[in-house]
Amino acid sequence: MEIGSISKKWNFEGNEWLNASAVSVRAVFNKLKENISNEDKRPSIYMCRVDPTENPMFRTTFIASDAIVSAVQSYNFNSYPPTLGLPDATRAIADYLSSDLPYQLSPDNVFLTIGGTQAIDIILPVLARPGANILLPRPGYPQYESRANCCRLEVRHFDLLPERGWEVDLDSLEAIADENTVAMVLINPSNPCGNVFTHQHLKRVAEAARKLGIFLISDEVYAHIAFGSNPFVPMAVFSSIVPVITIGSLSKRWFVPGWRFGWIATCDPNGILKQTGILTLIKSYLEISTDPPTIIQAAVPEILKRTKEEFYAENLNIMREGANIFYDRCKEIPCLKCPHKPEGAMSIMVQINISQLEGIIDDVDFCVKLAEEESVLLLPGVSVGLKNWLRISFAVERSALEDGLTRIKAFCLRHAKMS
Repeated sequence: MEIGSISKKWNFEGNEWLNASAVSVRAVFNKLKENISNEDKRPSIYMCRVDPTENPMFRTTFIASDAIVSAVQSYNFNSYPPTLGLPDATRAIADYLSSDLPYQLSPDNVFLTIGGTQAIDIILPVLARPGANILLPRPGYPQYESRANCCRLEVRHFDLLPERGWEVDLDSLEAIADENTVAMVLINPSNPCGNVFTHQHLKRVAEAARKLGIFLISDEVYAHIAFGSNPFVPMAVFSSIVPVITIGSLSKRWFVPGWRFGWIATCDPNGILKQTGILTLIKSYLEISTDPPTIIQAAVPEILKRTKEEFYAENLNIMREGANIFYDRCKEIPCLKCPHKPEGAMSIMVQINISQLEGIIDDVDFCVKLAEEESVLLLPGVSVGLKNWLRISFAVERSALEDGLTRIKAFCLRHAKMS
């Protein structure tokens, strides 16, 4: 009998919530790559994703690679790790984070994850009780919205204000929050905006969250990657005002995103997360999730304790130079406006004046045609919440950065409307 003639009604179908939540930088990157012309013999330039390993100037410290080699050669770390992580690793991360805080974190406050992404994938389902909502920044990192949609946690957006250096629009928080709001997310240093929040502004955010009765999820994957006038201040400095859950990672500061190692730290000297059961639920979720490789956990104490300040300083200088080149060259490109000079992280938001372009209807169309004509990939702003903007990474090799900006300028001039 032909399959098509079977009248049996099957009892399964795909989860539509999963499809609705499938927005990611990776997915957009893969789609844009399909538009690069095979006839263009120039090298493709990827300025749409933040992978610093593509810049040959960025190499992790030999201390990190030696620590991994030592862990492998010891033959002591080929087993499954404890559910809550190797004690030496959680203790080292607690000490590392505490060096910037007015109090000492306990190893019991630290939970190890497979990168920052798994940290998001653990925290949001923990909060997803029926009717709950979470406040996310716009623009922001799309993994938060994707995971929230997947676990049916309602998303409400607050704006980051470009004219004020991408500060949080604090006046809007009360308007979008209600008795079912459970938390808000802040990314500092900011992906995608490239700003670093001031001590004063972070305190105001903490006070606003306390007033609303919610806690803060502070995404600090780019912690200490600050090369402008504002120093990096961890949100946990204000955890006596409001409970804070910090997300961190080795990926960006040590240039090892492929190692997939991160952490969750509960920064809550008043014990509110424990009282409300959040701490217990995080531990319960870890019981059913995958652990970071034992070998990398074993290497973490050496990496955190022995990495030299010179390593950090040299890399900040390289990123500062890239940010300066980008900001200065962007001013020469018609139809693009960079409202705020990058001060941290590895990307920046740039506004497109679509009215000045012929044959370009929006930011997605801009990126598709730029890939086709110039083999340069940028991330359309709609992917991170802002239509007719672009998120651009400046953490690329200098000659590629300058070549990419030259091609973007040529593209904009080619499509400029005649006056």
